[in-house]
Amino acid sequence: QVHVVESGGGLVQAGGSLRLSCAASGRTFRNSAMGWFRQASGKEREFVAAISWNSGATYYRDSVKGRFTISRDNAKSTVYLQMNSLKPEDTAVYYCAQSTLLQASTRSTPYDYWGQGTQVTVSS
Repeated sequence: QVHVVESGGGLVQAGGSLRLSCAASGRTFRNSAMGWFRQASGKEREFVAAISWNSGATYYRDSVKGRFTISRDNAKSTVYLQMNSLKPEDTAVYYCAQSTLLQASTRSTPYDYWGQGTQVTVSS
């Protein structure tokens, strides 16, 4: 059974930073691309960032480029999302997801295991 668990969310002022972590177990982590998605209240879930199995490729939505960094540690079966220069519009529940593919995708389709989400709130 696969488990995906996020941590690191919280309340931060605009301009601040947070680092989200996501630990995955139950499927060989190093064989999976990983992704971060978010869902703000009343809005649809959207792609944030993704990383391929060997960290060879990373993708970001335009609004977070230059502020967020996705990384992974295959030895620890963990993926991270470093979020800097946070803005109130980044407020959302952030979800980590494990893909069935090696290569990262910006679409949610290849991701079949999802965490429960962690709340990120950015105050102005």
